[in-house]
Amino acid sequence: MNTTPFNQFLLGAIVACCGVAGLFFLRFWRKTGDRLFAIFAVAFWTLGANWLALALVERNEARTWLYVVRLLAFLLILWGIVDKNRARRPARRDSDESKA
Repeated sequence: MNTTPFNQFLLGAIVACCGVAGLFFLRFWRKTGDRLFAIFAVAFWTLGANWLALALVERNEARTWLYVVRLLAFLLILWGIVDKNRARRPARRDSDESKA
């Protein structure tokens, strides 16, 4: 484990903030139904779990799996952004109003 109490405190604060950010995004997703907010909530909870695991493991060089978890969270964020901004074809109208 990390020996510095201040380091443990900061890691706990980061975990708590990631959890709260995830809850905010979950609330926004429930209000709007936008998939971007659900993806962001899962990504922030993944980051929080990563920081919690980082606080609980021994300090050594064999913890590369923690960086893979962090990479997964950032890839989720990128996927959410790309999914939100993906070009969608507008609905085609063949009525007389669109021809005028």
